Amino acid sequence: MQLDRYGQMKPTGPGTWLQSRDEEFARICPFSPGARDEDELAAEHFSRAKNRHPLLGRFEAAFVGHVEEGEYRSNGSSGGMVTWVAAELLRVGLVDCVAHVKQSDDPQSEGRLFHYSLSRNLQELQAGAKSRYYPVELSGVLQSIREAPGRYAVVGIPCFIKAVRLACADDPILKERIAFTLGLFCGHMKSARMAESFAWQMGQDIRQVKRLDYRKKTPERPANWYRAQLTLENGETRAQDWWHLVDGDWGAGFFQNPACNFCDDVVAETADIAFGDAWKEPYSSDGRGTNVVIVRSKGLLDAIYAGIDEKRIALSNIDSEFVVATQAAGFRQRREGLSFRLTWPRMGMRPRKRVHTGSHSLSRQRMAVYIMRYWISFWSHRVFSIAELLHCPGVYMLWARAALACYQGVAYSRGPIGRIAQSLGLSGSEGRS
Repeated sequence: MQLDRYGQMKPTGPGTWLQSRDEEFARICPFSPGARDEDELAAEHFSRAKNRHPLLGRFEAAFVGHVEEGEYRSNGSSGGMVTWVAAELLRVGLVDCVAHVKQSDDPQSEGRLFHYSLSRNLQELQAGAKSRYYPVELSGVLQSIREAPGRYAVVGIPCFIKAVRLACADDPILKERIAFTLGLFCGHMKSARMAESFAWQMGQDIRQVKRLDYRKKTPERPANWYRAQLTLENGETRAQDWWHLVDGDWGAGFFQNPACNFCDDVVAETADIAFGDAWKEPYSSDGRGTNVVIVRSKGLLDAIYAGIDEKRIALSNIDSEFVVATQAAGFRQRREGLSFRLTWPRMGMRPRKRVHTGSHSLSRQRMAVYIMRYWISFWSHRVFSIAELLHCPGVYMLWARAALACYQGVAYSRGPIGRIAQSLGLSGSEGRS
């Protein structure tokens, strides 16, 4: 896997392999129509789960809250629960190592800001705290797991966890050694170009960036007021709020990976435990960060209850509808939006999804929102490449501002375009992200 010209991970290999059908690859690729879907995998791994929900899958219990002990919460993007659970697995000896995403030690020589790595202790694990909206791939750590005996946990977004499940079914060594999967709720994956764009807008060249914190935490501000911070090679920092960045509206779809248009899993339905942000009041206003947690493994549920009893974590039980409400925009995009996108003409492979084609009745406004997201995603990569080729960031900035104004006019009824959209019946109370 390598980064392509648009900053997205793509398989590489001999031309004969790329042009031929590979049955093994078809079995383990999470987007392959020949692979088992999330429902089938969940039925295999969580057949006795207490709860089943059409959007959340099978699970034992769901919680909202944060970590009380140590600096897990302050060091994480949200409530600190992902790192805490991974650390707890290491502490009690349930795993020997955790595979997760970390900052690259030398981004310029590695050619990327982040990569998957293995952690065997708390110090190494904490280096991987926080959200990374950057393309990564698993092949290196999976090969390391094959080569080194032990028990492993893997942290990843939904399609990565599904890929791990499919790989384990095809590889007895991985099946024996990967003991736990920790999933992350996902809106969509961004390309490496978003990091470059953020650097441009802060007056920096990405080649001078040593570290990127996508969500610099400020407890005094609401958790959903994202602020990005660059640390340069000379130690200086630059920061900017996402809403001041031309591509900082997540829902608009700038630099989205095209595969995300055909994903129907928001909450990592195949993971033993999954984590997201509590985007619902009063939690979304709490700048310290709050997690939503879905537990599917009974063993991990016991660990969660033990942590609650020992007052190391502060979690409260919640129902399915609360979880759905915290991820409402993601579910609209992945379910009703996907149903609409599946009606579009398409060449080549047809995806096999759990969402039925055209199964949702949409207003013209909602259809316009999904169409605009698709084209913003498509053109953001191409216009950025033109701007890069011309050494003129302003070309991309001008286009991005215009695209964002059009999107927000339709989605949120903002500005002059919002008034025009309203007159055409393309905007209104349904204008949600």
